[in-house]
Amino acid sequence: MNKNRFYNRIKLTQEILAKIAKIDEFKGLWRGSLKLNPQILGRLKSSVIITSSGASTRIEGSKMTDEEVAKLLRGLKLNPPKNRDEQEVAGYADLLAKIFDNYKTIKLTENNILQFHSILLQFSEKDKSHFGKYKGSENTVIMKNDKNEEIVLFNPTKPYLVKPEMEAILDWTNKQLEKKELHPILVIANFIFEFLAIHPFLDGNGRLSRALTNLLLLQSDYAYIPYISLDEIIEDYKEDYYLALRATQKNHKTDNENITPWLNFFLDKLIIQIEKAKELINSKQPEKLLSEKQEKIFELLKNGEILSVSEIDKKLNNSIPLVTIKQALRKLLLLRLVERIGEGRSTRYRIR
Repeated sequence: MNKNRFYNRIKLTQEILAKIAKIDEFKGLWRGSLKLNPQILGRLKSSVIITSSGASTRIEGSKMTDEEVAKLLRGLKLNPPKNRDEQEVAGYADLLAKIFDNYKTIKLTENNILQFHSILLQFSEKDKSHFGKYKGSENTVIMKNDKNEEIVLFNPTKPYLVKPEMEAILDWTNKQLEKKELHPILVIANFIFEFLAIHPFLDGNGRLSRALTNLLLLQSDYAYIPYISLDEIIEDYKEDYYLALRATQKNHKTDNENITPWLNFFLDKLIIQIEKAKELINSKQPEKLLSEKQEKIFELLKNGEILSVSEIDKKLNNSIPLVTIKQALRKLLLLRLVERIGEGRSTRYRIR
């Protein structure tokens, strides 16, 4: 197999180099400017595990909210996950926590990736026959549009070629990260794209790719990764995520290989992540993690009012969809910025 194609398909432009420089400039800023105490950082890390687990599984079709994810993970020791969504969330949360805690000692090897896959699917009885093993049958990659219609993205690597192709990209990635001749973000983006193109497992490839992204970025000294959820950002741009993969995949293994569409998507989402992290280091207040719409809702409650969802909607002049208001309130609850009073139709929210 010609490993030069992994290098040759990276087409550097001034735009790409400028994006990388912006991300790396922030890396130094994070190290030198972070003033949050360990207690707040610990709380943020726990929040990111919940948020990322919800987001990463929702990208693949789960319906669980962050609030439901938090409740599940709190009671996991006493109440094992009951359905597919809960099983996927619990597995991803366990894997991400292990990565956040042990990334310094984890090597990027075939055995570790197989082990990660076992952890990811550990709660699913249905998957026990194949977890921790490469696929034995073909797995066409599909996405669902807003109308819940299935669209074929691409046909990944044939099962009999998975092992040699995984060995090739792992060997190339480890050598490049060791030699440091190519910027680590370029190496990581290239590896993740190839992993998704191979799609080595029957299930869990997308979630595993995002867990590996967190691992490799942490190992490359992007230390803010556990405190700002990259998975949540990708979920916010889910359609762009699939479009970038599709645009890049169409030339996979041809003479015209070019990962620029995927690389630009990857870099743009890392830049959104650093913008959120910049807000975080400028204040000890977790509300700096909020999106613009979440902040509007938080500002209403900061006035001391106790409001229901419908009352918030009315005060915002119906400018934010009800579903977005509910999602924002779940985020505020997760960050412990607000508290809920009452249940059902009498539910109200107020500042903590």
